[in-house]
Amino acid sequence: MRDPLSALSDAFTSFLFGKVETTRLPVRTSTGQAQAVYLPTAAPGLGDSGVIIGREVYSGKGYIYDPFQLYGQQLPAPHWLVLGESGNGKSALEKTYVLRQLRFRDRQVVVLDAQGEDGVGEWNLIAQELGITPIRLDPTAALNGGIRLNPLDPSITTTGQLALLRTIIEVAMGHGLDERSGFALKVAHAYVTATNTDRQPVLMDIVEQLRHPKPESAEAMNVDIDDVRAWGLDVALVLDRLVDGDLRGMFDGPTTIGIDLDAPLIVFDLSHIDRNSIAMPILMAIVGVWLEHTWIRPDRKKRIFLVEEAWHIINSPFVAQLFQRLLKFGRRLGLSFVAVVHHLSDVVDGAAAKEAAAILKMASTRTIYAQKSDEARATGRVIGLPRWAVEIIPTLTPGIAVWDVNGNVQVVKHLITEAERPLVFTDRAMTEGSTDDLLPEDIRAAELEAEQRAARIEHQQRMNESSESTVA
Repeated sequence: MRDPLSALSDAFTSFLFGKVETTRLPVRTSTGQAQAVYLPTAAPGLGDSGVIIGREVYSGKGYIYDPFQLYGQQLPAPHWLVLGESGNGKSALEKTYVLRQLRFRDRQVVVLDAQGEDGVGEWNLIAQELGITPIRLDPTAALNGGIRLNPLDPSITTTGQLALLRTIIEVAMGHGLDERSGFALKVAHAYVTATNTDRQPVLMDIVEQLRHPKPESAEAMNVDIDDVRAWGLDVALVLDRLVDGDLRGMFDGPTTIGIDLDAPLIVFDLSHIDRNSIAMPILMAIVGVWLEHTWIRPDRKKRIFLVEEAWHIINSPFVAQLFQRLLKFGRRLGLSFVAVVHHLSDVVDGAAAKEAAAILKMASTRTIYAQKSDEARATGRVIGLPRWAVEIIPTLTPGIAVWDVNGNVQVVKHLITEAERPLVFTDRAMTEGSTDDLLPEDIRAAELEAEQRAARIEHQQRMNESSESTVA
């Protein structure tokens, strides 16, 4: 029984200073028993149906993501934005995600491959593994029987053809068409589609009609024929670049026969095109509209449209408007648009800031790999990341990213199987000086560092226990 004086002293001390913590002797136990004391806590996952990405870093739980499974429940839109500096894992994520999606029978993927080396695109190895021949758009090869895509292909509606022609011209000119130039293009297109019934109309037909308009084209609007010719001259000069300029051969003839749009994976190899030239956004526009009218069909297939170097789309107002329409249209037909961008600041401060904001708003899923601190803060402001996520982005190691799935923010480590590794870690990618993945040597080094850190912690704990025994 306690001494009455001690009990009175304790009561008086508690009254003045609050309750005094009791002193407990250290208890030696096992981790298996102690885990019940500290119950595991983790953010809720996204369900257990879909594609395995990796594991959530803090809880160790498996992380599963599939926009088609989540659409309508946790996702308002199936579109996805991937951000991050080179060398942190974007390429590995894209490739393994596509390979895993293709294990479902109702999936189909189109990739715009804008990077490559040794004359082939970055996706060439995966295409070979799946028995797919990439659609290689190359101006030099096109002149010798290479791939051609016809903007006036009859499979594209007349409205779609005219919209595509306007986009091509506006991208090349850097500004919108005025009413007179637009009228000249409209009457030229109408005449060509009405008179060429025995073959596919081609761009040269439009150019010739703009240079030599028919009298009836002028009479329709009660204007002089010379005025119509003058209105269409600049338009003809722009289209002439696709017919007889540096893009010659790829779009100035009937669409190449034999392009398999029913293959599970379709790769457009754009690696032969200068990524910094005006040709790239023009290509993006043509391929986007061509796919919209020939690939996306109401057949209940789930389709993924993955675009590397997507700033060529988001940074051009006219191409961005075209793809914005495609994204709205695609949600009704099971299309998930995946845009891969290095720096968000490249587009949100560019000429297409309004259009870029609209596309970013449609992307309900955002994956952010390591970025510099200032870039991470800018990204966080634009897409509304919580402060803790912004603060850890600069500290992320390769293969680890912040995932924001419609407000469900988690840190995820992407895992790659041994079967996928040869398709992801290629010698060609390593020689580029900035692999987008964590190399095996880096993995072993990281594991060794973790083991050493754990050993230091264990040693420190033993020292603390020894000190407590000595005091006792």
